[in-house]
Amino acid sequence: MEQLALTWEPSRRAFTVSELTFELRSLIVREFCDVWVSGEISGVKLPGSGHYYFTLKDEGAQLRCVCYRMTARYLKFKPQDGVLALARGRLDVYDARGEVQMIVETLEPQGAGALQFAFEQLKQKLAAEGLFDTARKRPLPPLPQRIGIVTSPSGAVIRDILQILERRCPGRHIRVYPVQVQGETAALQIAAGVDYFSRSGWPEVVIVARGGGSLEDLWGFNEEAVARAIAASEVPVISAVGHETDFTIADFVADLRAPTPSAAAEMVSATRQSLIDRLDAGEGKLRQAARLTLALAARRFHAVEFDPARLHRNLGRRMQRVDELDYRLRDLLRVNLDRRKRAFNATASRLARLDVRLRVAEARRRLEACEARVQQAMHRSLGRAQAALGPLEAHLKQLSPLKILERGYAIVERNGKLVKSPQDAPVGSGLRVRLAQGELGAKVTRTS
Repeated sequence: MEQLALTWEPSRRAFTVSELTFELRSLIVREFCDVWVSGEISGVKLPGSGHYYFTLKDEGAQLRCVCYRMTARYLKFKPQDGVLALARGRLDVYDARGEVQMIVETLEPQGAGALQFAFEQLKQKLAAEGLFDTARKRPLPPLPQRIGIVTSPSGAVIRDILQILERRCPGRHIRVYPVQVQGETAALQIAAGVDYFSRSGWPEVVIVARGGGSLEDLWGFNEEAVARAIAASEVPVISAVGHETDFTIADFVADLRAPTPSAAAEMVSATRQSLIDRLDAGEGKLRQAARLTLALAARRFHAVEFDPARLHRNLGRRMQRVDELDYRLRDLLRVNLDRRKRAFNATASRLARLDVRLRVAEARRRLEACEARVQQAMHRSLGRAQAALGPLEAHLKQLSPLKILERGYAIVERNGKLVKSPQDAPVGSGLRVRLAQGELGAKVTRTS
């Protein structure tokens, strides 16, 4: 017994590296599926795959991290060396190196001015791409008749804009694309609204508007998706977000920034009185130029020696020139009038062809013609069927057992079965005899 005790050893299990790594991953993934980690970003790498690789570190340790491309597209700011950040994600084990790494799903800068840091980072990126250049800014149309508005349909902003447009210059055509102007989905909805108006080509100008608020409230207008949608718009865009002291990324990318939504409405609407004032000012300048021209002409006239014959010749030439211009004007008016008449007649002809009553009448005629053709086809089909049915019916009648019965034959049955020999109907059995007209009941009295 002592010898056995001395030679006994406990059982051992040897893991392969892959097995042990798998067990570690199972344990880590199960225990750390959703964690927040705070640290300083270091060693940021961005290869061609679009994935971000970096390290979170503090005074005593470091943790490798990876942020995949599809997740990195929605980060509020991009990883940058030396920035204190708060990362959210899950832990995993990278088999190739046997290292624990963090799969980052959310990344936020920490400390005072975190959102401002993300704001400045995106601002520098878009400015480097030229999205803020003055050369790409487009002027607004002087008197736009079709205005698109991207804003919340239930806020005070849309009511103020509509009231100003109605008061200053009524009769404008306005379409509102309803969006959320605050929250997680606000940026995607705002970008979709700008893209909708750009693709439709309907508005002459688009207003992106929201009331005032904190930097967090206005953050939807600082997202990269909104900035790129405004930059790609085929229609001039006015950014009217917040108060006069509020600035967003959308303000820098837009063709024009309005200090408030109400100011944006005033920018795209001119009052009747302002138009009248502009016309009066133009008329005054025209009168002044005419008086100056007449005064200069009078001065030249008095400077030359008065010669009645020369005056008559000059007047004659001027009158001849007036007559020529009059004839040319009449010809141009006649040609222009004929062209407009032809265009009017062509438009009237197109409208007549588009008349619903004519289209309905034409459809009714086609329907009646189709109905007539269908009836004719049915008659022809029925006639052919009847012609084919006649010989078949005659042949069927010739083959019918009833024809044989009419010649004096009969069908004998016993218990529902045909009687074909004396063995099928022994003496005393009852029979059913079917004739051409009616049937008989019989009893077998003898067989042979």
